[in-house]
Amino acid sequence: MSSETVAPRNVGAAGQAGEAPPATEKAAGRHTPPISRWVDLGVPVHYVDHGGPAGAPLLVMVHGLGGSVVNWAALAPLLTGSCRVLAVDLIGFGHTQAGTHSTSVTANQQMLQRFLSEVAGGPVILVGNSMGGLITILQAAQHPESVTAIVLIDPALPVKVGSQPDALVSAGFGMYAVPHLGRAMLRARRRVRSPEQLAMDVLRLCCVDPSRVSADVLEQHLEMARTRSGYPDIDEQFLGAARSLIRFLARRNSYLATMAAIRAPVLLLHGEKDRLVTIGASRAAAAANPSWRFEVAPDVGHVPQLEVPEWTAARILEWLATDVTRHLRADDPDAGTSTEDDIDTDGSDTDGSDIRTPTQVRGTEG
Repeated sequence: MSSETVAPRNVGAAGQAGEAPPATEKAAGRHTPPISRWVDLGVPVHYVDHGGPAGAPLLVMVHGLGGSVVNWAALAPLLTGSCRVLAVDLIGFGHTQAGTHSTSVTANQQMLQRFLSEVAGGPVILVGNSMGGLITILQAAQHPESVTAIVLIDPALPVKVGSQPDALVSAGFGMYAVPHLGRAMLRARRRVRSPEQLAMDVLRLCCVDPSRVSADVLEQHLEMARTRSGYPDIDEQFLGAARSLIRFLARRNSYLATMAAIRAPVLLLHGEKDRLVTIGASRAAAAANPSWRFEVAPDVGHVPQLEVPEWTAARILEWLATDVTRHLRADDPDAGTSTEDDIDTDGSDTDGSDIRTPTQVRGTEG
């Protein structure tokens, strides 16, 4: 049964999960850059491999509108003590340049399907934030064989009556919906704001307190912004994805039916003070899907994985060790005799034998 759990107010102080870094690195808040890889899926797709134990549950992370693999830089290292973690750049975002390809929600969901089939090679645990949450929902509903379970972090959801997004956000998306207005707005911002300033603008919108983002993770976001400023047609690609997202969210009944069709375990996490997707929208989704687990991060915005990564990691690991393990045993009573401690919530290295995932990930290092 779905129930809302709210963490204590000192949410940012939750204990870390995953393999602990050396003491000097932990004190400095450093995150080692992951291995960068490429795969041809009709378009050259960039992804990163954060590592993790061989044979461990495989998590694939999907960012949101305007995001990239660096959105997972704070969370992923907290999970690799007992999980294998990959993060992918959607078409038109990060280092995956679209060229002449569509950046729509549908095009990216189709790319994700190929990624899971050709790179992951089997069912995975999908983790999606914002638009990546919508893409994760579509993938789980349309290709249930490709997912073991899904984590939705402040997913893009239909607006709940009486719970409207921030006025600035609503105005921005209203302009995105009109091609000429959206294009003019983005170009005007680029004329007066540097790539680093634009990246900080996004973090201020998405976080209650951007200072919670560690300095090295922040620098990864700034470096991504600097690099992307030299890529062609990034505004057109962003607007194509934004308009596609708007169209999906407008089809409220269809979207709600798609969510209801998911049979895999679902963990829904949401920042209490999200300005882009209101907490009311997630509460409505949880109420309509009582089998989902729903937890709220107080005083947190749209990207808990950046603002409170320790809290986010602890919820994911505990859910994997309990709900997901029980679900798999119910589906296959002969799956084994291992315990819920196969996914260790305190970060020790365990085998995860109940959660069946691929043991080999294919791709080209670059």
